[in-house]
Amino acid sequence: MAIAKAERLMNLALCLLGTRRPLSKRELRGSIEAYLEAGNDESFNRMFERDKDDLRELGLVIETVENLEGETGYLARRDSNRLPPVSLDAEEAAALGLAAKVWQQARLAGAASGALQKLRAGGMPEAGDPYEGQHSAIEPRIPVHEAAFEPLMLACRDRRPVVFEYRKSNAARPEPRQVEPWALECWRGHWYLAGWDRDRGAERVFRLSRITGKVRSRAGKYTADVPDVVTVRETVAAWAGEGAERSALIRLRAGAGYPLRAKATAVREGGDGWDELEIPYGHGLDAWLVEFGPDVVVVGPADLRADVVDRLRAVAQG
Repeated sequence: MAIAKAERLMNLALCLLGTRRPLSKRELRGSIEAYLEAGNDESFNRMFERDKDDLRELGLVIETVENLEGETGYLARRDSNRLPPVSLDAEEAAALGLAAKVWQQARLAGAASGALQKLRAGGMPEAGDPYEGQHSAIEPRIPVHEAAFEPLMLACRDRRPVVFEYRKSNAARPEPRQVEPWALECWRGHWYLAGWDRDRGAERVFRLSRITGKVRSRAGKYTADVPDVVTVRETVAAWAGEGAERSALIRLRAGAGYPLRAKATAVREGGDGWDELEIPYGHGLDAWLVEFGPDVVVVGPADLRADVVDRLRAVAQG
């Protein structure tokens, strides 16, 4: 079925591109074998209208005009369906080639490869890869392991609200969230979604690894305006304590908590199996510390220690 439809669409496109005058439905039906096999006029009309819409969705510009006999005719002018010459220098071509190698999952890898082929067919230079020979050691990649990535990517593109179960760092069970997704961004090896949380009536950022179950699309339009610039990385960085002016003192079990050690501004090794670390204290640090469980003890400040204790109690109570 899929092959037959693809062949039918190709034949229709060739007919519309190859004609110098508008072709009527009657003429098109007599020129394409699949249309000749249509059982009746009604079946042919439905098939033709679907095919015409599919070609337009694929980017073919189809004009509808009236011929001398007063019949509605169709054609696709070559000048309206021809891309302008692609003008890229060697550095720009190399940058596009490098970008196409970033995505690793099959869906985006295929799209990137297809885009490169179209650009090369349109005149993009076959620039030598400046990174050739280095891929075995250093190769740009954006790995995506979360099942939520693809449906959220499509929802961001199509501006469709979604519903999913989300487990906060201090919660024992996930909770349903109704979100209008804006943008996805990778920050320090983790993917995050920024969007409008309908239940809370505010902008929120969600870490994809904490989304459980399936992401389900919902009908309807967005209720909140999408900002011109969505600062996912800056928002996550602020909640992670980036650029914080305060410091926190924690005790960390030796050999544990390497992400915390990477953020520490000072580390003092202890002889009792625990080390003391000074780390930036910003929004969300309490939630992050809870993730390390019994390997972390907050020494100060007192408000941070109280927040961590409250979160641990909430988890313990379920």
